[in-house]
Amino acid sequence: MTSETTTLPTSEQIRRAPKVLLHDHLDGGLRPATIVELAREIGYEGLPETDPEKLGGWFREACDSGSLERYLETFAHTCAVMQTRDALVRVAAECAEDLAADGVVYAEVRYAPEQHLEQGLTLEEVVEAVNEGFREGERRARENGHRIRVGALLTAMRHAARALEIAELANRYRDSGVAGFDIAGAEAGYPPTRHLDAFEYLKRENNHFTIHAGEAFGLPSIWQALQWCGADRLGHGVRIIDDIEVADDGSVKLGRLASYVRDKRIPLEMCPTSNLQTGAAPSYAEHPIGLLRRLQFRLTVNTDNRLMSHTSMTEEFEHLVKTFRYTLDDMQWFTVNAMKSAFIPFDERLAMINDVIKPGYAELRAEWLFRPAATTPPANSASDSA
Repeated sequence: MTSETTTLPTSEQIRRAPKVLLHDHLDGGLRPATIVELAREIGYEGLPETDPEKLGGWFREACDSGSLERYLETFAHTCAVMQTRDALVRVAAECAEDLAADGVVYAEVRYAPEQHLEQGLTLEEVVEAVNEGFREGERRARENGHRIRVGALLTAMRHAARALEIAELANRYRDSGVAGFDIAGAEAGYPPTRHLDAFEYLKRENNHFTIHAGEAFGLPSIWQALQWCGADRLGHGVRIIDDIEVADDGSVKLGRLASYVRDKRIPLEMCPTSNLQTGAAPSYAEHPIGLLRRLQFRLTVNTDNRLMSHTSMTEEFEHLVKTFRYTLDDMQWFTVNAMKSAFIPFDERLAMINDVIKPGYAELRAEWLFRPAATTPPANSASDSA
């Protein structure tokens, strides 16, 4: 190992590094121009701005309120333009393209089928349209020299009563592009245990699911997601920090729940920028990811909603590199964690790690060997005569 291996990666290296994304919402990642065009096509007049640049700025400002509830309100506009088959295909294809261009090689993108039925689509038609879009986006990415594999996570809204129906839908399409199940929406007042029948069904079917927990609500939400519902992963999970004590001398004591999460290697789908917007963390420097990384929790880095947070995987890692001085080794650690935690078969995860991720980071780490040599003034030159 040379000192070069501890050099902080550049923005360009971060962009080119292979990345894995487990927590990204389809309706939270639309291109502003696409929203404007789709709204015009269907006659939707509810947009606050019709100029794409101004609309993108409006979404960012609306989501910087520090309130999860206000943050969630912005999705009314994106869902409004995602009610037809063609719109869903387009949005999904552009999602895959955008992620691939950002260096993402594997992604699990989630959406709630029940939110796309206003124009008469069935749940099955929604799933099939989104899957078609992901495959088209993968194809376009290959044509542009990028590789990506995208799986869908079907989300049920925790305030509604269709979780079992959506879980059954996810199970029917599990071999046709759907990687697993999720519940999302405001945590307060809507505990995951309201949907126990869905989780028990998925466990009987040996299927995978993640649960939004520990974002705006605390340890009880995490505890229920794990010990009552049996979640494979935690969406966000930042409030696990409430079960960790840091003494004045820097020593750390984990509570029973935090110890369980770390010991069982339960993946935490961290979304730093989103957490700042919703008030789950006050700043990047104070985000729990710093301490949890040092404590070796199974952490992953994610975007949550690329439109609302005006972010990308590259930008998320740029913030972490700047704040915590993470190296390519740290980036690889997060990325391997995410690939280990993906909802695809073990042999495929292993192949992605060994054949794509590790070689990609090794190539980036070796680039310093091929930098132009520094020029040295010849002997007896003017610079030697001082």
